[in-house]
Amino acid sequence: MKITEEQLKQVQAQVQVKSQLVSDIGAVEAQKHELLHALSNVIEKTKETAEQLEEEYGKININLEDGSYEVVEVEEEEKEEEVEEK
Repeated sequence: MKITEEQLKQVQAQVQVKSQLVSDIGAVEAQKHELLHALSNVIEKTKETAEQLEEEYGKININLEDGSYEVVEVEEEEKEEEVEEK
């Protein structure tokens, strides 16, 4: 007993498509992992740059369009906490 040739081809085609999709999903997951790692690196570099800028300029807000900045006013309590930490 056998299924028809047409039915066999249909099932074979579906299995092939499924296998390709599973393979593609694996590739996308690997790419996702790489992208998440790259994002983590950029976030870490951004923190380092922010710390360097704060050391040089103090607490500031930077306009990313033209590079200008405004000094952020630090509350007295925060200043006291910073002094105590040092």
